[in-house]
Amino acid sequence: MRIILAPMEGLVDAPIRETLTKVGGIDRCVTEFIRVTHGMLPPRIFYKYAPELYNNALTEVGTPVAVQLLGSNAEMMGRHGAKAAELGARQVDINFGCPAKTVNKHKGGCVLMREPELMYEITAAVRKAVPANIPVTAKMRLGYDDRSMGVACGQALEAAGASEIVIHARSKVDGYKPPAYWEEIARVREAVSSHVIANGEIWTVEDYWRCRKVSGCDDVMIGRGLIARPDLAAQIKAAQQGDSIEPMTWPEAMGLVREYAAALQTRLEDKYVTGRIKQWLNYLRQGFVEAEALWPQARKLRDVAPMLACLDQPVDLPAKRSNAA
Repeated sequence: MRIILAPMEGLVDAPIRETLTKVGGIDRCVTEFIRVTHGMLPPRIFYKYAPELYNNALTEVGTPVAVQLLGSNAEMMGRHGAKAAELGARQVDINFGCPAKTVNKHKGGCVLMREPELMYEITAAVRKAVPANIPVTAKMRLGYDDRSMGVACGQALEAAGASEIVIHARSKVDGYKPPAYWEEIARVREAVSSHVIANGEIWTVEDYWRCRKVSGCDDVMIGRGLIARPDLAAQIKAAQQGDSIEPMTWPEAMGLVREYAAALQTRLEDKYVTGRIKQWLNYLRQGFVEAEALWPQARKLRDVAPMLACLDQPVDLPAKRSNAA
C-alpha cells in the first residue's frame, strides 16, 4: 500500500522532495521530466533534475527517486534510459501523461496516447536499453481527446515491458477539473497484468480510501494533495494501521516552507525562489486557512525575506482547527 509523490513540473523539484519526504509516509518520488529530443544530454542535466543520483537515487531520509524521461524518439529515449541507469538510476519512468500544450505540441507527454503503437516503441526501446534489474515504468492519463484510450495504451505499455503503470484518472481534455474517473482506472487494471497505480484527486484520507475502493489499486500517487497538506501521506499511513495523528499546524507548515526556501536559495536567484514559494503557498490555501488569509498580500511580494516575514504574521482565525479538510 505505497504512496508515491507525483512529479509536478516546476514545483516538485529536489528541495521539495527532500522537505516532504522528511515529513514521512512517502514511499517513492519521481523527478520532473527530463526532455529528450535529438541530441544526447550531458550528465549534468540528469544531475540537475535528479541530484539524488549522487546519493544512490535516494533522498536524505532514504526515499527512492525514479528518473523520469519525456520524448517521442524511441532510439534517443532508449539511449537516455541507459544513461540514467549508468548514472545510478534505480528506476526509469516514462512520461505519457503531461497535458501541457507546449509539451504536447512538440509530441511529448499525453499527446502520444493518440498513438499506442509509438508508446509501445518508446517503452520497448527503453526497456531494451536499461539493465533488466532496473524497472522501467510509465505514467499516462486515460486518453488525450477523451477517456477511451486507457485500455489500449495500458496494453501497449504492458506488451513493451513496463512493470508499473501510473494512471491519472482524467484525459488531457479533462485537465485537472474534478471529478477523477477512478472507475476507468479499474478498467485498465483489469485488462493488464502490469501493476497499476491510481492517481488523481486525492486530497484527504477519505479520498484515498474511496480511490482505492473504486480503482481497485493498492498503491496511489499523490501530487497536489501532498503539496496542499504535507502530512497527508503520514495521515494515510496512520489510517492504514487503524490509527490517526494530529494534523500539521500552520507553524509546522511554515517551518517546511522556510526549509524549502533555504534549499532553493543555494540553487536559484531570489526572484525564482519567491515564485516557487508562491506556487506552494497557493496550494497550501486548500489545506490551511492561514495561507488563504495571507495570500492577497503574499502574492504581491517579489523578494524572499518580505515573503517569509509576511507568512510569519499572526492570523486571526475562527474558533476551529486551522487546517480542517
